[in-house]
Amino acid sequence: MRRLLPACFGLAAATDLVSLAAGWDAGHTVAKPLLMPLLAAYAASRGAPRLLIAALLCGWGGDVLLLSDAEPAFLAGMGCFAAGHVCYVVLFQKHGTDRATVRARGGFLAAVYTVVLVNTVLSLWADLPADLRVPVAGYSVLLTVMAYLAAARIGLVAGIGGALFVLSDGLIATGVAEWPQPPRPDLWIMLTYLAAQPLLVTGVLGARQQSPSAYGEVRSTTP
Repeated sequence: MRRLLPACFGLAAATDLVSLAAGWDAGHTVAKPLLMPLLAAYAASRGAPRLLIAALLCGWGGDVLLLSDAEPAFLAGMGCFAAGHVCYVVLFQKHGTDRATVRARGGFLAAVYTVVLVNTVLSLWADLPADLRVPVAGYSVLLTVMAYLAAARIGLVAGIGGALFVLSDGLIATGVAEWPQPPRPDLWIMLTYLAAQPLLVTGVLGARQQSPSAYGEVRSTTP
């Protein structure tokens, strides 16, 4: 089963991306809700921390809600993803590398993410609907903290995943602000997202293998 789950996730992801590229809404509607449950099931089969499973299932809630174009669904979906980022932040703080290592490699990264966050929020602010400005700004802060901690406390693989998550959600935000978009923006949003989440999972599981004693809260698993 452990070997079958990545293949199922890959098939669902490929179906979703091909559906978006072809403009086949039905395929996207069917495939998208399968993605995070399959990834969460794989993570659970590898003995992942419960917080990682929770983050992925929050992502699933956001995925389902964002299938709707209605603003209440958008806000609820953003709330689900925000809850997922909280799970990631707590997970990275509890199980990441020691503070000395973070200070050694995280200072420049923190400065870069701070500049990106401030410039993004200030640039988008005037073009966002008034009732979305504060929620989007708050979500952006949480997303940026998650991405920074993924790199600073977990490592390169998770750090790339966090950066791709920032890129994916940045594309969503610029779309809401009605900025010029690349062709097939939904395809690029999902492509970056579908790279981000597995990279975060891989990074966390890899860090767990390197330091299993740091992960006191894991699901039992059998080979």
